[in-house]
Amino acid sequence: MAAFLKRKNVEISPKRYFIDAMSSMAMGLFASLLIGTILQTLGDKLGVPFLSETAAYATQATGAAMAVAIGVSLKAPPLVLFSLCAVGVCANTAGGPLGTLFAAIVACELGKIVSKETKIDILVTPLVTILSGAGFSALIGPGVKSVMTWLGELIMTATELQPFFMGIVVSVLVGMILTLPISSAAICASLGLIGLAGGAATAGCCAQMVGFAVMSFRENRWGGIAAQGLGTSMLQMGNIVRHPQVWIPPTLAAAVVGPIATCVFRMENASAVASGMGTCGLVGPIGVLSAEGFGSAMDILGLILCCLILPAVFTWLFALPMRRWGMIREGYLKLDL
Repeated sequence: MAAFLKRKNVEISPKRYFIDAMSSMAMGLFASLLIGTILQTLGDKLGVPFLSETAAYATQATGAAMAVAIGVSLKAPPLVLFSLCAVGVCANTAGGPLGTLFAAIVACELGKIVSKETKIDILVTPLVTILSGAGFSALIGPGVKSVMTWLGELIMTATELQPFFMGIVVSVLVGMILTLPISSAAICASLGLIGLAGGAATAGCCAQMVGFAVMSFRENRWGGIAAQGLGTSMLQMGNIVRHPQVWIPPTLAAAVVGPIATCVFRMENASAVASGMGTCGLVGPIGVLSAEGFGSAMDILGLILCCLILPAVFTWLFALPMRRWGMIREGYLKLDL
């Protein structure tokens, strides 16, 4: 059996399913739901109906895009990959993003197992892939969706009731998840994290990305600003493993900026996916821009301060004494750019 699974490239491991697949799923979310949100925001702000119409098509493709992205990460053969489009639509409807993750993994692996094992592969592989994915979606989808919806609503309600403490908790946790090799965007999407909690999550993600970019400027210069500030703070994961203390300044910055975003500026994010993206492609700020009622001078000031200026300033301030005390040394934050 082990030899057969190896031949079929079926590798049962937490890393492959919960790191590789989830990270790839986030790319599918980005290429559909998130791009749809950006287009919708541009269409509404600029008064261009074509952009809004295109946004609707992008959003409708969310389930298929996620499932295909998961299939790519699991190295699905073409026929399995194409069949995952139907699985994604079904699974996303039944169980949301997390349900899609589970259903697409099951369908993809079973599809890979039967792929090219019969003379009527053109029929067998799509049937097995689609039926197994749809069946698994029907089995677990509603329960998964209910739990994630309940948890997301609990977090959002708690943030509304206790914006200071929950601002700290949400900002720090989501920011740290962004830097870890798992997808904060997929997690925020699964929780449906919008509103004030989404604003705190955005602040935390920005604190990690902008913070690491500024803190490591002397080692990585402008290439590091672009790679981390507009790309991902995940690039620092290797340095964090070697020197865990380098994670302290941006995490403390997130703890400070989070409650400022929730209590002072009441910053909200209208897109759950954008809540977990930070300044990656400026997606987090775009999600804040698309929030209902955004537009006052206070809103704009809060966006600039919480997403860009304060994360940079606080991370630099927290890192300064750590460098002087020798806790962060020259080269600890160096990236191979």
